[in-house]
Amino acid sequence: MNDKKVGLSDTIKAKTAPKSFQKNPIPGTKYTIAISSAKGGVGKSTFATNLALALSHIGLKVGLLDADIYGPSLPKLFSINEKPKSDGQKMEPITKYDIQCMSIGFLTEEQTPMIWRGPMVTSAIKTFTQKVSWKNLDIIIVDMPPGTGDTQLTFAQEIKMDGVVIISTPQEIALQDVKRGIKMFDKLKVKIIGLIDNMSYFVGDDGKKYPIFGEGGVKKTADEFQKEFLGEIPINPEVGKLGDQGTPIVKNKPDHEISKLYINFAEKIKSIYF
Repeated sequence: MNDKKVGLSDTIKAKTAPKSFQKNPIPGTKYTIAISSAKGGVGKSTFATNLALALSHIGLKVGLLDADIYGPSLPKLFSINEKPKSDGQKMEPITKYDIQCMSIGFLTEEQTPMIWRGPMVTSAIKTFTQKVSWKNLDIIIVDMPPGTGDTQLTFAQEIKMDGVVIISTPQEIALQDVKRGIKMFDKLKVKIIGLIDNMSYFVGDDGKKYPIFGEGGVKKTADEFQKEFLGEIPINPEVGKLGDQGTPIVKNKPDHEISKLYINFAEKIKSIYF
């Protein structure tokens, strides 16, 4: 009789260890790029929407999948208030600003809580990746939820992900979760394109930089894990204001200094895959 005890670490290894899954690309797409953090409140959704717009701005055909089932942001950030059409087999993505979009938020009322267990979340993700008529996309950007749970595992183990961009703010409390996320993607053999330092500083009326959330933490983490540091995005009230209005800054003000940063990130990603 085998009396070996199974500890928590053994359980975690069993759930996250790479397996021989058949990873399939999302039909209708060439490349799938995830925007992740493992930490909430660091600006992933704002980054994802503006990066998608920046990629479109430089000539790529882009999709945007809001994979946050519990807290979808895309309907608000793109001011989409309609439901996707369906033929009973597949749903049509909703096109806004030349971006093909899908979100659980298109199918529910704004304040309806998604009180779902893990298998239902996994089923929703498979629906959005396999039963949506994405059309001839160069890149689909996936806005990941916080954490290292069912959504991340479903994408990493079953869907051909071509890369992930890690977003964080510079303070250590955020970076603790980010480090877990980096280790998860490394364990699951998903290419990490690089790290972004979001809300890295605020420029006051005096022209000085104020590192409200600390300084240098994201760059230090990138160096620690031998990942590329892609750059900083400062705090700017216009970003939040325009996002709340449903016209993200890259769309509303493509010549703004913040928009130029996103376009630069888009050019870096384009140079990797095209």
